[in-house]
Amino acid sequence: MLKLSVIGTGYLGATHAAAMSSLGFEVVGVDVDESKIAQLRQGKVPFYEPDLEDLLRAEVDSGRLTFTTDFSAVADCDVHFVCVGTPQKKGSLAADLTYVDASVVALAPHAKAGSIIVGKSTVPVGTAARLATLLKDLNRHVELAWNPEFLREGFAVEDTLRPNRLVVGVTSESSEAILKEAYAPLIANNVPWICTDLATAELVKVAANSFLATKISFINAMAEICEVAGGDVTMLAKAIGYDPRIGSRFLQAGIGFGGGCLPKDIRAFMARSEELGAKQSLEFLREIDSINQRARQRMIDLVRADIGQDLKGKKIAVLGAAFKPDSDDVRDSPALDIAAQIHAAGADVWVHDPKALHPARSRFPDLNYTENIDECMRDSDATLHLTEWKVYREIDPAVMKSKVKNPTVIDGRNALDRDLWIRAGWKFRALGRG
Repeated sequence: MLKLSVIGTGYLGATHAAAMSSLGFEVVGVDVDESKIAQLRQGKVPFYEPDLEDLLRAEVDSGRLTFTTDFSAVADCDVHFVCVGTPQKKGSLAADLTYVDASVVALAPHAKAGSIIVGKSTVPVGTAARLATLLKDLNRHVELAWNPEFLREGFAVEDTLRPNRLVVGVTSESSEAILKEAYAPLIANNVPWICTDLATAELVKVAANSFLATKISFINAMAEICEVAGGDVTMLAKAIGYDPRIGSRFLQAGIGFGGGCLPKDIRAFMARSEELGAKQSLEFLREIDSINQRARQRMIDLVRADIGQDLKGKKIAVLGAAFKPDSDDVRDSPALDIAAQIHAAGADVWVHDPKALHPARSRFPDLNYTENIDECMRDSDATLHLTEWKVYREIDPAVMKSKVKNPTVIDGRNALDRDLWIRAGWKFRALGRG
């Protein structure tokens, strides 16, 4: 059976390593962060992802999954998956490929002849071809392939073990054969297999993310129209979602998308298109990004419209800090961004989140954080629902009404039961609902 290595043990890498180990492969996870490796060796995940820690602990205990900071440990591996981050460059829209390049350079001297290096990181088109050329100089006995990831935070284990497709970009039949062997258990379960060239494989991920971002921003643009026209964007979304050409997924209007993928990926895609001389083809993504950012400001405008322009001294309860539920990821989180802007305007902001308080506090230490929803909402002048955790939909508005100073709730995710809150005596506002 093949032996695998996974370079980079963050969100993508740790998940991929544990999942591939669970399929029966021996897997070595490599990272330069010693503290992270120490945690993983103990079966602990340094971030929150449902079901991952149990899976990882079981695989570490089985002996199939090991972690190290020593690249020489991959010398007998057949497939090397590169799963490092590609953050946005400071002062630029482009992706920072420092970690991807460094991984290939560090791997090359240790990779045995006939093995393959497989990029899973999201990169600008053309990166794989450049790395393949570099690899010829570093180790001409190793080929490079690309295998983009399509993980949804909160469903990462499911998406790795039961993906809706497997996309690989290769330059030889032998590389495809090795990857088919690595993914044989998934292919046996009829997961669609798409084998293409390097450039197309790179483009699949950014094209998919750009389409999803477009769909989210489209319904948020419709929310803006509904507000001025007196419409209800939730009913609008429901109606157009029945059209099979459109579908209802990603048509929930609110404060927009965030996280470590969609925002930086569409920006890097724009930057790369300009480098390729095709700037006009992706100009629409600039407006997509603008609509997404505008949704955050519209939420703040609703707060001012309801409790006054001057927010100094007002207590604002913020329900949610993560960019989405079932995650502790606060990277480019609309919820946390809104909380920070309201705090900057002089408000006394209290934040609750089931999982993301620690990373949120690290990013914005001046906000107030609590693990208790009652404490968060008590004596508040307004309550903002900004991350659609199930626990917030289970709040009893009739009970909470007596605990707040002003029973005003602004639903930034259009996920609460509006009629329930109104019957309980709350003033209910939401983006796109007039």
